[in-house]
Amino acid sequence: MSELGNRLKQEREEKNISLDDLQAITKIQKRYLIGIEEGNYSMIPGNFYVRAFIKQYAEAVNLNPEIIFEEYKNEVPSTYNDDLPEQLSRVKTHKELPKTASKLLELLPKLLTVAVIIVIAIVFWIWKQNAHVADPNNNDPVTDEVNDVEYETAEKPKPEENKNEEPVVEKQQDSQVEAEPETKPEEQVQKLTVKEVNGGATTYELTGTDKFELEVIAKGRTWVGIKNGKNKSFFGAEIPQGESKVNDFTAESEIKVRVGNVPGTDLKINGELLKYEDTKKTPQNITIIYNK
Repeated sequence: MSELGNRLKQEREEKNISLDDLQAITKIQKRYLIGIEEGNYSMIPGNFYVRAFIKQYAEAVNLNPEIIFEEYKNEVPSTYNDDLPEQLSRVKTHKELPKTASKLLELLPKLLTVAVIIVIAIVFWIWKQNAHVADPNNNDPVTDEVNDVEYETAEKPKPEENKNEEPVVEKQQDSQVEAEPETKPEEQVQKLTVKEVNGGATTYELTGTDKFELEVIAKGRTWVGIKNGKNKSFFGAEIPQGESKVNDFTAESEIKVRVGNVPGTDLKINGELLKYEDTKKTPQNITIIYNK
């Protein structure tokens, strides 16, 4: 095992992160993570990926990649030889671009000519249609027809109102039905109480509510895993800073939440902020028992 690999593995084990958890955080295959810890870079395809994987590994265990590269520069391979072919291919691509542009410039006058011909044809067709509709003698048939029309100006007489008709008065009932006061159902009060604390594991009980909604808020860069009482996994990944994730666990009776960065993670149960028993201890295992 190399000194760099030993350093990274020691940081991972101190933070109680398994290789499976690290694979979920970095999206790097487990065999490559083992190769980095053992210093076996030959199994990784290229020096560029070696440096990229080491950088992601270091960030996942809260180490500064720049400092790691400086301290172990004798172990970390250089990427100069890998980047050289890519740079040459870019130069070749830039040289070929003007040829394509010149072909477009040659076709541009022809395209403009075709467009002008189409516009002229459309204008001529519209003019010809209007010429057939117009009257050659400039007579306005509509005006002649209007002069022959006789308008009725007399308004029809309105029927006389019956002045002797008495207004109908609706009788109101004197008896009023007293409405019975409605009985309001008792409002449920949500309670989230601590049942047990054992080191880095805390058990809470949720009562007084008919729903169980869990919101995970990443105040900082964090990793969170969520399972139910039967170890069925619902979520297990890194959440970027400033983002949140909401899940509805109303159908579950027990939820287990593993928080990788306690100071940088807030948990809300139906909008109520969960208070950690120890905010400095990280990672922590949170169990929430839901009693409807």
